[in-house]
Amino acid sequence: MSTLAPLRLLREPWNASEGNQSNARAGSAWCQGLNIPSELFLTLGLVSLVENLLVVAAILKNRNLHSPTYYFICCLAVSDMLVSVSNLVETLFMLLMEHGVLVVRTSIVRHMDNVIDMLICSSVVSSLSFLGVIAVDRYITIFYALRYHSIMTLQRAVVTMASIWLASTVSSTVFITYCHNNAILLCLIGFFLFMLVLMLVLYIHMFALARHHLRSISRQQKQPTVYHDSSLKGAVTLTILLGVFFICWGPFFFHLILIVTCPTNPFCTCFFSYFNLFLILIICNSVIDPLIYAFRSQELRRTLREVVRCSW
Repeated sequence: MSTLAPLRLLREPWNASEGNQSNARAGSAWCQGLNIPSELFLTLGLVSLVENLLVVAAILKNRNLHSPTYYFICCLAVSDMLVSVSNLVETLFMLLMEHGVLVVRTSIVRHMDNVIDMLICSSVVSSLSFLGVIAVDRYITIFYALRYHSIMTLQRAVVTMASIWLASTVSSTVFITYCHNNAILLCLIGFFLFMLVLMLVLYIHMFALARHHLRSISRQQKQPTVYHDSSLKGAVTLTILLGVFFICWGPFFFHLILIVTCPTNPFCTCFFSYFNLFLILIICNSVIDPLIYAFRSQELRRTLREVVRCSW
């Protein structure tokens, strides 16, 4: 099986002729795309599913983690699980069909593909939303520490989470229904750029504040080495957060931009052939997210060990 079918409506631009795509790909070896084995999709999907299940189980188990911050991390884990589950279901479904184990009518296959596309679209929107909410939550924690519990109340956190899930469900339904409309793609691209700018501004502002505090402490204690090391560590953390976000999500949204701007251009049609690679990067992001946002917490790591040992 050379390709998988998730988001088939985005794999190729609907307004590019088949002849133009074939001619463009025939002109260059790299336009043939990348054959990603199904085993890689299955492996990454399973790893992501296990990781995020552990995060959700640990947060539900430990009452000390029942706070808005960890609820947002839990929702991010659920969003990543949607990516993993939809990927696993579709990969297994197609493997069974390919080997003749499962015979399904074309109409049912199309219906299942639409459902899986909706799950993936919903997970994309919800994942981006919760990444932004986590950034805002951290910003409030740093700049409004004394007022945090009055600003980020449990009721507001629940309303925020419910709103995101509702918006994700509605937007994914609209996207699948009106997928041939460029305005829908532009909205999705604009949403990604907004989240990227939001995270960039918030994290840079937080790092600038931390840098200022470290500089003040360094001057008082006359320990420039400590200041330098701490600043370097903060810069590395910031680079990892934004770098992972951009590397994992950027190619997919650049793919959407090319669909809107140059669907028949030879370079663009070559780029479209690497769609499965962009999906792999999104799945990798669901594997990396728990390492960045969840497993860094000592309390959560301790609970995870208890969950693994089944000490409920």
